[in-house]
Amino acid sequence: MAAGRPRRADAARSAQALLAAARELFDERGPDVALDEVARRAGVGNATLYRHFPTRQDLIVAVYASEVTALEEQGATLLGTEPAAQALFTWLDAFVTHVATKRAPALAGTDTERRTELFDRWHSSMRATAQKLLTRAQRSGEVNAALTATDLLTLTSAAAIAATGAEHARELLRIMHHGFASTPARDSFDGTLARGGE
Repeated sequence: MAAGRPRRADAARSAQALLAAARELFDERGPDVALDEVARRAGVGNATLYRHFPTRQDLIVAVYASEVTALEEQGATLLGTEPAAQALFTWLDAFVTHVATKRAPALAGTDTERRTELFDRWHSSMRATAQKLLTRAQRSGEVNAALTATDLLTLTSAAAIAATGAEHARELLRIMHHGFASTPARDSFDGTLARGGE
């Protein structure tokens, strides 16, 4: 049993290295980048890559899923570390960047039934995270009480899709923030978004 644990740990490290390398290369060159380049950047052999991700679609799905998980974890952290409205818009800044650079078109080759199931799961995760952050911000009186999580994500996604890039999408979000807020927007808050939510 003990002999199996190091192998599992090595496999987990290899999978994480491959995902990190794929994310970087997809951002740099798009999801059509050669898979052997992904393996090279991860520091593993092609056989290891195909053992973890037998097809390009498997790798793309895994990268997209890891980004959704990261957004979910960021939302949970923000709930306990930032003021309510700031937490909401810091998370939306990350969300709008994710949508503006999303891999969704690259998932077109995925089996339709599986793709639908994946998107349903991811959308549910994002709605749940947005709802928690929105509810907290509304209870603080800083965000319009009539706004729903579905409205929020639809508007933010539309801005990201219509934008010319991630930075433009973030600028559109800053503009929308003034419409979302029930009190005058604070200069410091815009400064937080301009610094990338730091």
